[in-house]
Amino acid sequence: MATAKTKAATAAADQPTGPSTYRSEHQRDVVNRLKRIEGQVRGLIDMVESGRPCEDVAQQMSAARKAMEKTFYRMMACTVMEAVTSSESEVETFREVERSTRILEKYA
Repeated sequence: MATAKTKAATAAADQPTGPSTYRSEHQRDVVNRLKRIEGQVRGLIDMVESGRPCEDVAQQMSAARKAMEKTFYRMMACTVMEAVTSSESEVETFREVERSTRILEKYA
């Protein structure tokens, strides 16, 4: 018996997903992640202002930092996908992937 999650995944797989659909869904995912991180940072401010133990604050800072890193990598995945899907030639695809690699090296 299929679960609701499995049915949703199957339905999503049957939908046409072009570059613009992928970008739109990806942007929504990244924005949602950033909003959660924003909430984490607000929580951190409250923790510091209320005098919570440094270890508790450090733990939450670590979680926020890791969430930001994951969001960064999701954004970079979008960059690579766009490079691959919008390139008109194999040479251009390689150039765009190399450009994405340089961005990762610079900011990661």
